Amino acid sequence: MEKDRHGRFGLMAKKALLATGIVLALMGCGGDTTVQTGEVVTAFTGDLSASATASGQVQASREATLSFPTPGIVAAVHVRVGDVVQEGEILAELDTTARAISVATAEQTVLVRQAQLDQLLAGSNAADITAAQAGVASAQASLDTLLAGPRPEEITAAQADVRAAQAAVAATAAQLNSTQDSVSDAELEAARAQLVAAQYQLAQAQEINDRIAVQQTDIPLQNARNALEVAQANFDSLQAGPDINSVRIAQADVSSASAQSARAQNSLDSLLAGPTEAEITAAQLQLAQAQANLDALLNSTTAPQVRIAQAELQQAQLQLADAQEQLEKGRITAPFAGVVTAVYISEGELASGRALDVMDTNSYEVILNIDEADIGIITVGQPASVLLETWPNDAIASQVRSIAPSGTNGTTGLVSYQARLALETELPVRVGMTANATLVTAERTNVLLVPNRAITANRQTGQYFVTRKTGETTSEQVEITIGLRDETATQVLSGLQAGDELIIGNTDAAGFGPGQNNN
Repeated sequence: MEKDRHGRFGLMAKKALLATGIVLALMGCGGDTTVQTGEVVTAFTGDLSASATASGQVQASREATLSFPTPGIVAAVHVRVGDVVQEGEILAELDTTARAISVATAEQTVLVRQAQLDQLLAGSNAADITAAQAGVASAQASLDTLLAGPRPEEITAAQADVRAAQAAVAATAAQLNSTQDSVSDAELEAARAQLVAAQYQLAQAQEINDRIAVQQTDIPLQNARNALEVAQANFDSLQAGPDINSVRIAQADVSSASAQSARAQNSLDSLLAGPTEAEITAAQLQLAQAQANLDALLNSTTAPQVRIAQAELQQAQLQLADAQEQLEKGRITAPFAGVVTAVYISEGELASGRALDVMDTNSYEVILNIDEADIGIITVGQPASVLLETWPNDAIASQVRSIAPSGTNGTTGLVSYQARLALETELPVRVGMTANATLVTAERTNVLLVPNRAITANRQTGQYFVTRKTGETTSEQVEITIGLRDETATQVLSGLQAGDELIIGNTDAAGFGPGQNNN
């Protein structure tokens, strides 16, 4: 981080700095010394500030990488790179057919459980008992079918689906290859020969027409010209190669066929694997519930039965809520208003990771990397001024918004801390622009100041001196205590008063070099 010091002086202070003169005196004894020829300046009261500069880049204050919570086949992508989106807008969707069926099934289960509870509370009749018996039989049949495993005809059908899907992949791939290689060398050579023949026929017709320009020779000449245009167009078309739109359509067909093949293979694998323990447990639970419903109808309604029915209804309601949540996970919505910066998915493919990137373009900030040696003078809320390389003459007022609590090691081994500056401007700012920031690290108002050139430093003792004019021909050396300084002036804490005249000339002020600061 490069440090820079800037002073602010009032009108009176600037006039005092300009009040110079030529003084001629003789060397004296004691506290007075001979005044050599030099410039005269005056100690004055003014304002002083110290600042530090750093460079960084403009970034969006909010960026988000979006993905589907669960993998699935992409059904629709509603945005492209550069599209402006609003908070909550649907950006992409998975194929949620199965999830929608799960929601509908869960809704029906809730209705059934509610009806069962209502029935318990209202009593039972013969029709209810008959329906409950049918429910037990249906649940038993479902469990038996599940335990028996897939039927041979089901496996055969699933295998046929896989073979058909694989054949479709091969066919679309062959179509793509055919489209990409649609122009053969033989066709191109034939078109070239036709072009040469048409050129020759035109030359013959032109020669005849040049000798005898009558209607009988003009018509063949025009026909020869038309034939040459057709031959030339045919040759140019073949030489240009396959149509790009046809290639893209063929590539899309290959992707769609590959996705269908994967789905068919998954269905076959699931069928061959047989029912899972969870599926068997669910079927057994459904049978037990159906039997419990029948038993409840056959016996008198009791308080425990009502509580069980109430619990089953609550469970069904929770399953419905879970199914609805899974359905919502099949959509990606914009977390905030902004611009789409990247799209990683396409319709028909399996999405299982990063899908889209969105950036908030309504709020920018400048990110600075500040060396650990300088981070101690930077605080949150500290005022700053930002200049963008694109608009070097438009200063933007800012302040430190945040400072990273931990540092990072750079390639050089130096530790730096990231500081973020607010950036509010009407300029058409873009992410990645280079920014130069000036941060005010210290300020002094209404303090005694003298020009840096008037101060002499003793490096060995750490003392600072000025030559104060005591008369028209005399002066004295005065030790002073200094404070904050910038490139042109230094704060004097003791040793001088406002209005004291100081001599600059034939005194070595070089010892008080740039870069030194005392607070």
